[in-house]
Amino acid sequence: MNIAAIYHRPESEFAYLYAKDKMRIRLQTAKEDVKTVALISGDHYLFNQKWYLEKEIMGKGLMTAHHDYWEIEVTSDYRRLSYAFYLEDHDGNEYFYCDQGIFPYQEEFMKLDSGYFRMPYFHEIDRFKAPEWVHKTVWYQIFPERFNNGNPANDPAGTLPWGSKKPDREDFFGGDLQGIIDKLDYLEELGITGLYLCPIFTAPSNHKYDTVDYLEVDPHFGDKMLFKELVDQAHSRGIRVMLDAVFNHLGANSWQWQDVVENGRLSKYADWFHIHSFPVHYDPVPDSEFGKNINYDTFSFVPNMPKLNTANPEVQEYLLEIAAYWIKEFDIDGWRLDVANEVDHHFWKLFHQRVLTEKPELYILGEIWHSSQAWLQGDEFHAVMNYAFTDSIKAFFLNQEVTGDNMLDGMNHQQILYRDQTNEVNFNLLDSHDTARMLTLCKGDKSLLRSIFTFMFLQKGTPCIYYGTEVGLAGGSDPDCRRCMPWGNQDQSLLAFFQQLIHLRKTYADVLSFGQLRWTTEKDRVITFQRSYLGKTLRCIFNEAAEEQVMSKKGDPIFTQQTITKEEYTIAPHGFVVELV
Repeated sequence: MNIAAIYHRPESEFAYLYAKDKMRIRLQTAKEDVKTVALISGDHYLFNQKWYLEKEIMGKGLMTAHHDYWEIEVTSDYRRLSYAFYLEDHDGNEYFYCDQGIFPYQEEFMKLDSGYFRMPYFHEIDRFKAPEWVHKTVWYQIFPERFNNGNPANDPAGTLPWGSKKPDREDFFGGDLQGIIDKLDYLEELGITGLYLCPIFTAPSNHKYDTVDYLEVDPHFGDKMLFKELVDQAHSRGIRVMLDAVFNHLGANSWQWQDVVENGRLSKYADWFHIHSFPVHYDPVPDSEFGKNINYDTFSFVPNMPKLNTANPEVQEYLLEIAAYWIKEFDIDGWRLDVANEVDHHFWKLFHQRVLTEKPELYILGEIWHSSQAWLQGDEFHAVMNYAFTDSIKAFFLNQEVTGDNMLDGMNHQQILYRDQTNEVNFNLLDSHDTARMLTLCKGDKSLLRSIFTFMFLQKGTPCIYYGTEVGLAGGSDPDCRRCMPWGNQDQSLLAFFQQLIHLRKTYADVLSFGQLRWTTEKDRVITFQRSYLGKTLRCIFNEAAEEQVMSKKGDPIFTQQTITKEEYTIAPHGFVVELV
């Protein structure tokens, strides 16, 4: 047995309260190295009853290229648990793994009560809680300046005719909040139940990530009365609304930064930023010299986005009041937090407490593109934008050199990093305002586009569609991914497909979120998996091989892109089957 591969960490994603009286426990072992794993558990104060001589078999859950993960859910009559693990290898050797190490499976090592892992008490206040509604939600991301121009009277000077060209960084086309309100019927018919809006606050750019005033809607988008109407009308249709908060940095046009520019170290806002010397300055230099010509910290090397000092209590209170304001006054349902990994953890803990005091069911989503355990312990975010998870999906579907096993290794690795509560509400997306659009990445192949989105919608997590993807909008990297929504020139067949896909996701949201998962890689590029929950099982087959695949029929097909005969499916390349077994 590979002893070095055995791993467990108490009070983490390896041992946590899932529900009030239910604790979920994981153990890592080397791939295919262990025959049997069992949990040994009981109450610390009843150790004399020798419960350590009993075992509960653990099931093998997710697997990666190098590890197996064993899982079990347990309860305790006394809301506390001491536990250890029994392991048996394929040669019949037996081991006892506890808080003090790995020993032979012998009573002399098991009867030391101080050696066990512990959950000392099931504190409900410490349990990670995600909003119950999120796993049922299908999101739609809108870049407001490019979705729809509902009121040309508020267009900025120099606004271009709608969709008249591919966007450059400084272009304006006139999209606004009235344009979104005008299309709520469209979104409702599509089946959307959550709107994620890129920033709407006052800022000089088209993207609004250089905020000037967090308490006002940008006048080129409308005003706060119009935003209240948008939220109310969305809610009346069963659609939640999430706003984008840029708390890592301010725009250089903000009065706080301009006061620093004018008054230097005497400014009352001087400690609101990370300034190395006074006066503040930025000197244009070649790209190779970025970072050497600014004497204050910024987002990336963007001089008009000075970084906020969120360790300053004045900055903290300023931002926390803003976060609470949009909840109290407009009843928003979520905050998406821009550049969340560059803001200190102390601030996010304060943020978590403040916003959930205002609205306990608010969704807190961090923009983090890498492993995010530190932010997902239950006292900061509920979820992150799950780029690392969906990047594995994109690699398999878009890159012929990536096998199904490669994809599953990457996806399962990401799932193991977090508690199930987070995985159930992680924000799954394939394209966004920061990435090339999927139709462009698929090189215009709409069969491939349909296949990859179907696969993503069948995964644990809450799925998101970037505006226009559902009607065939293409686009390369930023700023090309921010093209105008092609009203009047939409792919109606693709739109109908997305309506059906969203309906499928909403119908089986519980199965897809909570169901037991079983994967099979039939061939390098043919994937089959099942999800089972409360008597319902979905069997899903995806063919990304170069030739047709003939697969047996085991249930009733409910969503397909293939040919069906009485006994078999003939699945073309980029074809798929979802059947109810």
